[in-house]
Amino acid sequence: MSIYTYRPMLAYCVVVAACFGAAMGSFLNCAAFRIVRGESFLKGRSRCPACGHELTARELVPVLSWVFQRGRCRACGAKVSARYPLTELGFALATVLCLLRFDLTALCLRNYVFLCCLFLLTLTDLEDMTIPDGCHIASALAWLAALPFAFIGWGDVVRSLAAALIFGGGLLGISLVMDKVLGRDSLGGGDIKLFAVVGLYLGIIGTLFTLLIACVLGLMMNAALRRHDGDRVFPFGPAIALSAALMLLYGDPLIQWYRGLLL
Repeated sequence: MSIYTYRPMLAYCVVVAACFGAAMGSFLNCAAFRIVRGESFLKGRSRCPACGHELTARELVPVLSWVFQRGRCRACGAKVSARYPLTELGFALATVLCLLRFDLTALCLRNYVFLCCLFLLTLTDLEDMTIPDGCHIASALAWLAALPFAFIGWGDVVRSLAAALIFGGGLLGISLVMDKVLGRDSLGGGDIKLFAVVGLYLGIIGTLFTLLIACVLGLMMNAALRRHDGDRVFPFGPAIALSAALMLLYGDPLIQWYRGLLL
C-alpha cells in the first residue's frame, strides 16, 4: 500500500508521521542527554535537569508541554532549554520527509533507523564531542536486516560494502598521516566509522558527495562559531550527519543537478 494512493491517506500518514517523529525526537534528545552523562536511557523516568522532578505524562507532550509551561519546569520554575522543542520539531520534519521520500516500504524503515542514529550522534557530538559506537552498530544492523526486503541487487550490495571499506579505510589512512604531520588528532575515530556506515547506505558516489558537502558545512559552522567563541571548535560529526541525511533523502536530484552544471 502506498501513501500516494489517495489524498486523505497521504494527509493522515503525514500527520501520524509528524506526531511520531516529535515523540521520537524527544526520546533521542533524552537518550543523548543520558549517554553523555554515562546514564542508561532505557530505564528510569524523565526528570528535570535542575531539580530532579520526575516528569508526568502531561509534561512530556512534545513541543506543547514546553509551550504551555512557558519553557519552565512546573516544580522548580527553572528555565527549560529551547533545545527540547526545536529537536522535537526538527525530527518531526525529518520523519515526514523520510516517509514522503520512501513511502511505506522496508527501505523507509531502514533509512529511518539511520536518520535516528544520525540525529542522536549529532546531539552527543555537539554536547560532548563524542559519537557513540552504538549509533554505528545500530545503523549497520538495520542495513543488514533490510537486505532481504529492500529489493536491491547483489551489485548494489557489493558497491555499498566497497564504499564502506574505501571511505572507512581511506580516511583512516589519511588521518594517521595527518596526525603525524600536524602533531595532533586530525579526524576523530567516530567520524571515520561514521563515513564507513554512510558508505553502506549511499555507495561510493553518494558518500563522496557527503564528504564534500560535510567539508563545506564544517568550515561554515566553524567560521560562524569562532565569531562568538574563538576558542571553541565545532565538531565534524553534525556536518557529516546533516550531509548524509541530505544525500539519503535528496541524493539523486542533487547529483543530477551537479552533473547538469558540468554539461
